[in-house]
Amino acid sequence: MGLFSVTDWGPGNGQREVGSARFRELIRRDFGKFFLTNLFTAAGFLPFASGCVYAILSKSVLVLIISGLIGGTIAGPFLSGMTDCIYRSFRDAPGGFFENWKKAMRQNFKASIIPGMILFLLTGVYLFMGVMMFWWASGLPGFGTVAIYLFGMLIMVMFFIVFWPQTVLFSLPVRQQLRNTLLFIAKYLWKVIGASLLLMAYAAVMLLFLPWTLIVVPFAGFWFILLAVNFILYKDFNEVFGIEKKIAEQFPEQVPFYESDEEWLKRKAEESKKQH
Repeated sequence: MGLFSVTDWGPGNGQREVGSARFRELIRRDFGKFFLTNLFTAAGFLPFASGCVYAILSKSVLVLIISGLIGGTIAGPFLSGMTDCIYRSFRDAPGGFFENWKKAMRQNFKASIIPGMILFLLTGVYLFMGVMMFWWASGLPGFGTVAIYLFGMLIMVMFFIVFWPQTVLFSLPVRQQLRNTLLFIAKYLWKVIGASLLLMAYAAVMLLFLPWTLIVVPFAGFWFILLAVNFILYKDFNEVFGIEKKIAEQFPEQVPFYESDEEWLKRKAEESKKQH
């Protein structure tokens, strides 16, 4: 309950909160935006999820490939919309939900299609392989098989949690994005691994406890874990890529305004005097 309590709403000194206090502040302030974006994202992921379920039940690799490509084409832009919402929250950018969401979809739609196809195709393949190893197989897989499977999944998650925000935030050639991704992972290896393992653990819990976890999906199925993972990496992202500096230069209207309690009271008093 403390996560959504109204106590300690902000720092009160014209600055951002830090650490866990900042994380709680973002959730309290932007929960409505996260919730709505999550609903749209869940709808955008539905074709991919439906195709994967059908492919697994029918044991059809062809259906899986088609589902990954077509579903990823649809889901990619919606994932970009979610990522954009989260990063606007990190920057304390102003603007209403629908205005920002439509702008994000318009700006990132084309750039998200091919990465979305690749990401969701790989995700579908890993889901299919997991079911094949742990459900269809006559016996449990060996330790080496499981280790290779998890290691490959970790590499994929590490790559995309660094690559995807660049797709949303910048207009860069793919070669530059790949280079940036590899260099960032090399520099912040353990932090990226930690964020990736957190995402994998969350996904594992959601899958293992199906169908009960479907209840969570419309409310916090995507936004909460993506917020947590990107929150871990945001400070380093901002330092390396200069996110807030570049956006402030190109879009000054998105620069947040910070005001301490004392400054707010003083400004309100001056405005009251002018009115009288």
